[in-house]
Amino acid sequence: MAFVTHQIIRSLSSSAVRSGVIKHVTIIGGGLMGAGIAQVAASTGHSVVLVDQSEDILKKSTKGIEDSLKRIAKKKFADKPEAGAEFIQKVLKNVTTSSDAASVIHSTDLVLEAIVENLKIKQDLFSGLDKFAPDHTIFASNTSSLPITDIANSTSRQDRFGGLHFFNPVPLMKLVEVIRTPMTNQKTFDALLEFSKALGKHPVSCKDTPGFIVNRLLVPYMMEAIRLHEKGHGSKEDIDVAMKLGAGYPMGPFELLDYVGLDTSKFIIDGWHERDPDNPLFAPSPMLNQLVEQGKLGKKTGEGFYKYK
Repeated sequence: MAFVTHQIIRSLSSSAVRSGVIKHVTIIGGGLMGAGIAQVAASTGHSVVLVDQSEDILKKSTKGIEDSLKRIAKKKFADKPEAGAEFIQKVLKNVTTSSDAASVIHSTDLVLEAIVENLKIKQDLFSGLDKFAPDHTIFASNTSSLPITDIANSTSRQDRFGGLHFFNPVPLMKLVEVIRTPMTNQKTFDALLEFSKALGKHPVSCKDTPGFIVNRLLVPYMMEAIRLHEKGHGSKEDIDVAMKLGAGYPMGPFELLDYVGLDTSKFIIDGWHERDPDNPLFAPSPMLNQLVEQGKLGKKTGEGFYKYK
């Protein structure tokens, strides 16, 4: 992938900018989520710049996007391989990469961050980019648990700041939580809603509360499953089976915890507990803490609540 040039950036039409339509997107973070969002945006005709710290990371990101597109093309164009190849190349042409965020945001409509879940790092990122982005540019975070308001406060554009929480795997999951802070203006919120729809997603409106909607319900549910097990009220196997067969869930809570990552779940609940220590739903779990301390983080390490060999 060639690095994006200022000339490509400047080719955006001024009419799109004035109308508030998001046509050009800069995505910060080339990991699983960032690359997935980039793929979907490029597939729906948006011009995308994917940014990360090094060219090696970006090569892996674009390889992942290409491999994902090949899987889609194989199904979508099963009888027309040439059409499938054309589809892949058309999408890839909409994606460029850069390791210098400040140099590629001069005319972008949206800067969307999908980096590590660390408030200080996110604040530093947006604070630094704030001075380089034009006035019309909307900033958004893909955070799943951190307050959007706290991130927005690091910039001078709190009214043009919101949340866009996608779900993994991004190309398959239809939901996007669109989060507004008390300072987010209506034009910004409407633009984020319309952008989500343009990606073929189903947006839901969320206030800037812990976990928004999905994780606010999901994380306490998983934590309560651990507490049941800690107290000897049910084995993890029986609890998983009960929720799958009794509630119709595709995965039980312990299977889901291992899939999400025990370190990720611990990070979320610890942050919520720090902010609201009297809320019993946000109480930490000794069992979860011990597993994370032992490096048993779930499927990604080969062992969490279950073993994966």
